[in-house]
Amino acid sequence: MTVRLGCVAGWITVLAAAIALESSTVAAGRGGPAIMTGGRFAYTTVSGDSLTIVGARYGVEPRVIANLNDLSPTSRLRVGQTLTIDNRHLIPEPFPAAITINIPQRVLFLVDAAGSVVAYPIGLGRPSWPTFVGAFRVALLEVNPVWDVPSSIQEELRRWGKPVVTKVLPGPDNPLGQYWIGLDRTGYGIHGTNAPASIYHFQTHGCIRLHPEDIARAFRSVSVGTRGEIVYRPILLARADDGTVWLEAHSDVYHRSRDGLAVVRELASYEELEAEMDWMAVRAALQTRQGTPIDVTRRTMPAGTRSR
Repeated sequence: MTVRLGCVAGWITVLAAAIALESSTVAAGRGGPAIMTGGRFAYTTVSGDSLTIVGARYGVEPRVIANLNDLSPTSRLRVGQTLTIDNRHLIPEPFPAAITINIPQRVLFLVDAAGSVVAYPIGLGRPSWPTFVGAFRVALLEVNPVWDVPSSIQEELRRWGKPVVTKVLPGPDNPLGQYWIGLDRTGYGIHGTNAPASIYHFQTHGCIRLHPEDIARAFRSVSVGTRGEIVYRPILLARADDGTVWLEAHSDVYHRSRDGLAVVRELASYEELEAEMDWMAVRAALQTRQGTPIDVTRRTMPAGTRSR
């Protein structure tokens, strides 16, 4: 029996297309390494769409989509409505393994067969049941997995007054979806879901949840023994070869990080970027923590300072 900490999110099925964040679109210079994935593009809504569903599909906070499109966070979307989406994300550096998951970003970064970095929005453990941080290896690849419900989740269902089940067979009611990438951490895995709207949220029992189409693509890109690492970095800073400095700030959902400004100053000092940054823009980015890269480049350089 394989014990899995698969996620229960009401076991609802939400119809939403599962689309990965596009491969790197912002590069560190001509021929240089990419520093971001995703992009800024127009999206036309379909029946059943909401800010939450669109945000889950592309890895963007619903409030960020609302702000970008001059909408209220509670706005209902019309079929055929055009939205501007910005789902760029900085790639964590140094990139530690073939699979890198940054919990605050809610993104899984995967090096594909061509050597490009592909990013997938993910669902992660809720604060009361957090996803672990650390290195891992892929230990098992399984199609149409059976979910053997752990006793801890059975007890939780009992407390909530819900029917207690011990096993869920493959099919539309299985919260693991069609693919299971088991990790060498007992009970943990990367898997699909029958609740796509739960992606880009912290709702699982510690596992990593992907859209159905995303997990199908990721499943084909890994093998038993593939190395991965889960990191916890609410704040990322990167400099492109054109001199642009980008800051991406997320909420510290597990309350494990230090003061945001102190972290930025430490990162900037390490990269020797202090003089190249607009610190008012930095403070504004830390205030909103919108989860997408913000240009914090200082446009007027101090006298005697040379851009690297």
